[in-house]
Amino acid sequence: MTQVSLKPALQYGKLAIATPVVLAPMAGITNTAFRRLCREFGGGLFVSEMVTSRALVERTEESLRLVGHHESEDIRSVQLYGVDPKTISEAVTMLVAENRADHIDLNFGCPVPKVTRKGGGAALPWKSDLFSDIVNAAVKAAGEIPLTVKMRKGIDADHLTYLDAGKAARDAGVTAIALHGRTASDYYSGNADWDSIAKLRESLPDVQVLGNGDIWSAGDAIRMMRETGVDGVVVGRGCLGRPWLFGDLQAAFDEYLRDPNSEAAINPIQPSLGQVGQAFKRHAELLVEFFESEMHACRDIRKHVAWYFKGYPVGGEFRAALAQVESLSHMDEILSTLDGDQPYPGAEAEGPRGRLGGAKVCSLPENWLNSRTLDSKASADLLEAEIGVSGG
Repeated sequence: MTQVSLKPALQYGKLAIATPVVLAPMAGITNTAFRRLCREFGGGLFVSEMVTSRALVERTEESLRLVGHHESEDIRSVQLYGVDPKTISEAVTMLVAENRADHIDLNFGCPVPKVTRKGGGAALPWKSDLFSDIVNAAVKAAGEIPLTVKMRKGIDADHLTYLDAGKAARDAGVTAIALHGRTASDYYSGNADWDSIAKLRESLPDVQVLGNGDIWSAGDAIRMMRETGVDGVVVGRGCLGRPWLFGDLQAAFDEYLRDPNSEAAINPIQPSLGQVGQAFKRHAELLVEFFESEMHACRDIRKHVAWYFKGYPVGGEFRAALAQVESLSHMDEILSTLDGDQPYPGAEAEGPRGRLGGAKVCSLPENWLNSRTLDSKASADLLEAEIGVSGG
C-alpha cells in the first residue's frame, strides 16, 4: 500500500463531524445506552442499531424504540436495512417527515446466513439493478438529510461488487460510502483487506469514502488513514467492552488533523481494573434508562462481561457471577470483590473481540449468481429477507 495525501474532515451535508470516526451499527449493541457511553469518552458519529425498513413502516414498537435517541445525541443517526425500493423510500420518508433522524445509513454489509440466503445484506449488491434502485429511492426520499451506504467487498473473491456498487451509490448522490474490507464469505475471519479500501478510495475521488475492518486501536485508525487515503474510519468490534477507545481515537485524530505527518506517540487510555468496573456499571445504568427496566438491563449487560474484562486477572468465578447479575445492587456486590488497583494488563486486553469464526460459503438463493439482474424468483425470495426488526 502507498501513502497518499488526505482529506481527513467529514462533512455530511450540513453536519460537520470533527472527529472522523463512525461507530458501526451492531445489532443488540449500539443502542442509545452504548452510544451515550462511547460519547462520554470521545467524539465521532454514533449510529443506531440496524432496523428493517418494513418494521419501521409498520411502526412496530421495537423498531420505533431502536430509532429513538437521547436528547444529548446532537446527531441522530439511523441505519436502515431493506430489500425493496418502495419500502425503503417509505421508511426514509417517515424518518424525515417525523424529524426522527439527522443522518441515515443503508446497510448492505450483513453477512449473516439467515439474511444472505434470501438475497439480503451483503448478497444484495450482486443484483446491481436492485441495489441502484434502492439507493436512488432512498436518496430521493431523504432530500437534504445526508444518506450514506455501508457495504462489503462482495459475496466472495470471485463475485466482488464493491467497485460498481460504489460508483452506483456515488451516482445516486450518497454523501459517503463505507467499505468493510471483507466479503460475505470471509464473515469476520482473517485480516481485513485494506487494499480494497484504498482501491475504492482511488476510484471514487468525488465522494467521501470510509474504511472499516480491524480497527482495534487508535494506531490502527491512523495507519488506515495513511495507507488507504480514506476520509474516516468505521469502528465496530474494536470498541466492545472498550468505550474508552473513542477517547484514544479523538486524541489521536486531534494530533493527526493538526499535522497528518506527525509521528507523535499515541498514548492510549489504559484503565485499571477499578476503572473498568466503573465503566461496566455506568453502561448498566444507562441500559436501565434505555430499557426502563433494571431486570432487562442486567440481562443485556451480561453479554458484555467477557469483552470488558478481557485480559484482566479476575478469575472464572467472578466472570460467572457477573454473567448472572440480577440487579444493580447485586452488581455492586460482585464488583466490590475486585482489586481495583490492578493495573492495565497490556496486550492481553487488546486485539480482536466480538464475532470471529472462519470463512464459510455464503448462503444464497438458488441460482442467485446466474445473473446480475433481479428476476421474479429472486424477487419472491427477497420478501423473506426482511423478516423481523433488526437486519442482524
